Amino acid sequence: MDNEATVSEFQGMLDARGVSRRSFMKLCGTLAVMVGLGEAAAPRVAQALEESVIGASQGDLYPVIWIEGASCTGCTEAFAQLDAPDAAAVVLEMISLNYSETLSAAAGWSMEEAKEQTIKAGNYILVYEGAVLHGWGGNALRIAGKTGNEHLIEAAEHANAVVALGSCAVNGGWMAAHPNPAGAEGVQMFLKEQGIATPVINIPGCPPNPEWLCAILIDVLLLDKLPELNAENKPVQIFGQTVHDNCQRRGHFENGEFVYQFGSPEEAKGYCLYPLGCRGPQTKANCGVVRYNHRRSWCVEAGAPCIGCCEANPENPGQNWVEVNTPFYKRHRDLRIGDFVVQPGTIALGVTGIVAAALVVHGFGMKAAGRVPKGADFEKVRAWDAKHPDKAIGVYPKEDLEAASKKKGGNQ
Repeated sequence: MDNEATVSEFQGMLDARGVSRRSFMKLCGTLAVMVGLGEAAAPRVAQALEESVIGASQGDLYPVIWIEGASCTGCTEAFAQLDAPDAAAVVLEMISLNYSETLSAAAGWSMEEAKEQTIKAGNYILVYEGAVLHGWGGNALRIAGKTGNEHLIEAAEHANAVVALGSCAVNGGWMAAHPNPAGAEGVQMFLKEQGIATPVINIPGCPPNPEWLCAILIDVLLLDKLPELNAENKPVQIFGQTVHDNCQRRGHFENGEFVYQFGSPEEAKGYCLYPLGCRGPQTKANCGVVRYNHRRSWCVEAGAPCIGCCEANPENPGQNWVEVNTPFYKRHRDLRIGDFVVQPGTIALGVTGIVAAALVVHGFGMKAAGRVPKGADFEKVRAWDAKHPDKAIGVYPKEDLEAASKKKGGNQ
């Protein structure tokens, strides 16, 4: 490919979209930080985007296939609903989105043909959104005459990497919540079952932050490598710290300043939302750093407790964020025993009641058995008072004190 776009041509692209050079460089700095290079690498990111990606005079864009499984399309919507004109819209031009049910202009047979051609050519990234369904032999989801599982297998086998976008794609998410009739699970688990060794990058969230996907694409395009992943195949730079670590309410947590009721003075002061069910201390994501809607705000800043939507164990559909964290505004999760759902606090109160009742029954039983016919013997008059009636501390009937004093030989 001819890769000889000039800076002036590239600047024209920015100007046509109302994007200033300063705004573009700021974006490059953000992307550099997100891929672990530091803001000083912003010029390097900008040059790569200008010369080898966005500024290419003839295509040379990295092919991407975006498949939706069992989803609400929320991840696509989050990625697509960007303010325009905006620098992020320019970044979208660094990929060739060859297939997407939602974003592609084409539809039907021509779309499926484009996907098949991309798979045959190879050297592409697969973005998979939504859960993988096993129900009814995979027929719980059918697209273009084939099951969703067949589409995933065909695309994943030949991809350079698979990005499991959103908690549903990571481990089933909402779809895998009890009773999970469609047999939903995540992409990584499904590919492992099928013996497909294509690397999987898990990006949980409901929906995930659009900048997270941008960061992954920058890693692949700029650095020509996959990002550093943790044990759950989640990017370390994004999911290496808890939401609590970077929360602006953290100082109130350390000072013991909490909100216990919505609409209270404590809420107006921006105190910590931990008692209202905030899952920030147990949820790993950099939401408080990257924020949403062009860094305007995020859940906790807007006044809502973190509900832990980035919690997703790719090896266990049952450990999806819905199952683990509901009810959202309670401090404890529900415990499920078969179809019976109960809160830990209810169990604790129940056990306490049983113990108290057992003690009462035990007491009545001891009384009925004659093992406690009367209480312990008590002195009517303390021994010291009986010996020293003139200095007695206690208050007794006169006759009792005199009788005890005679018995003890006290001073009369």
